[in-house]
Amino acid sequence: MDKINEPCKINEPCKIKELVFLSGLPRTGSTLLSSILCQNPQIHAEGNSALCQFVYDMNRTGVLNASEQLTACNRKETVYDIISQIPEIYYKNCKGQIVVDKCRAWMSKENIALIQEYLCKDFKMIILERPITEIVKSFTKLYIKNNIDKDLNVLFTPMSEPIMRTISDLNYVKSEYKKPDGEKHFLFISYDELSNDTNKTIEKIYNFCGWEPFVHNFKNVVTKFPEDDSVYYLNGLHTIRPVVEKVENPVILPDLVQQKCNSIDKLMGYL
Repeated sequence: MDKINEPCKINEPCKIKELVFLSGLPRTGSTLLSSILCQNPQIHAEGNSALCQFVYDMNRTGVLNASEQLTACNRKETVYDIISQIPEIYYKNCKGQIVVDKCRAWMSKENIALIQEYLCKDFKMIILERPITEIVKSFTKLYIKNNIDKDLNVLFTPMSEPIMRTISDLNYVKSEYKKPDGEKHFLFISYDELSNDTNKTIEKIYNFCGWEPFVHNFKNVVTKFPEDDSVYYLNGLHTIRPVVEKVENPVILPDLVQQKCNSIDKLMGYL
């Protein structure tokens, strides 16, 4: 097989044979998708990962904070040696040979460059999307459930988390997707596809990653690696239903908030 078409291989020695990146907008079904994929014993897909942050921070340490020492001691290659082995250390206890690492930040221009520099040039990244109106309504439902009185307009602060910065990163990825070989690196999945046509969507992901087929159960989905949502001060943030289905959200957004959502959805092509 041509090297350019091979799955993303992590440097040896490593028991993890393949690393796939899962990113996208918030409230798009990443916990659900991870839970489905974990039904396959060959795949390890847990909650929101700190791997991206470790890679980013260690790179900054190497090129900035420790640059003087490394240069003086002729140890510049040490930066690559350390960062390229972070996935092996981070996932040292995982059982599956395929790791699907989930983090919204993987989509940024800088982090994609770090993937190619330290982890794998021929990477694959699954990107989850959903109309902004549905995302904001989903957050609003969680705020109500947790008795949080939040000004929803804050969600639209330029370059803020969890929505606006991620939209910026998503737009960057879409520009990269249009370049030669872009389809090899990125697969876009909508929340509607995942919840309404789950079997076909999972098949699409398997084909994109080049995995051997596996029969999944979409009527008994459980979270194998549950997150403690109290850490995020938002209980239910990563709760999923055992049966895959899209349930309509009855939340009605304030007029101004709805207008902002519609404006973004139109620009993003969701309307």
